[in-house]
Amino acid sequence: MRINIVPVTELIDDTTREAYARDGAVVVRQAFDAEHVQWATAAIDANLAALSPRAKRASAVDDAPFIEDFCNWQRLPDMERFIRESPAAQIAAELSGSAQTRLYHDHVLVKEPGTRQRTPWHQDQPYYNVDGVQNASMWFPVDPVPKESSLQIVAGSHSGPWYMPRTFLDAQAKWFPEGSLADLPDFEGDMERDPNSWRILSWDLEPGDAVFFNMLSVHGAAGVAGPGRRRVLSIRFLGDDMVHAPRRWTTSPPFPGLDAELPIGAEMDHPLFPVLWNR
Repeated sequence: MRINIVPVTELIDDTTREAYARDGAVVVRQAFDAEHVQWATAAIDANLAALSPRAKRASAVDDAPFIEDFCNWQRLPDMERFIRESPAAQIAAELSGSAQTRLYHDHVLVKEPGTRQRTPWHQDQPYYNVDGVQNASMWFPVDPVPKESSLQIVAGSHSGPWYMPRTFLDAQAKWFPEGSLADLPDFEGDMERDPNSWRILSWDLEPGDAVFFNMLSVHGAAGVAGPGRRRVLSIRFLGDDMVHAPRRWTTSPPFPGLDAELPIGAEMDHPLFPVLWNR
């Protein structure tokens, strides 16, 4: 297995672990070297050239494209190589305090120059079929991203509660039944009235930098004014306490047939979710 130039134990110290536990997100500067960036870039570009049936456009037809796709690691060699051979899984284990890391899924997000569509505030875990707290999502742009177009995290929001997941374009409750979870606060309105009402984390990012955040952390992102693209590879990692939580509805991403193979509360021991790192 390839060893990163800077050992993960030097990238992730006690201060970084404490920040992740407190805030639900950290930036890891130069987590990946030039070759890792090359693998991730090739994976994103190969995905864009051959979108899966799960791909969707998350911006309006009169806007520049915002393209998302999921769960392509088994058909894209560069994607699998990055997932298995980069230090991402070990970083996720160090941050989540896990002895073992499994892959949950890959997620490509590309906003072309001029995309006005904001990624709305949301948590990831309510869209999923997993429960537990030891997890990490990686948000890794292969293009330089200024702070105004970067990921934004509401610090401490991973502590709960769960908020209602909704579709990005038309705010429909397609997952949990309407009214069964609280709706998201009006973060912008609250901060206009009191700038200290919420602490928002965001960073300028260069290729090699990555943000890691908990699946319950509320996050969003602005559009991309240009001239550059914003190509992001996001990988979701499952730590020690993450278990299967079958839903009555189709999750995002979907895992059809998994309910028949893994019972409720089971470890995610399945070929779709390979172990990537062990302590």
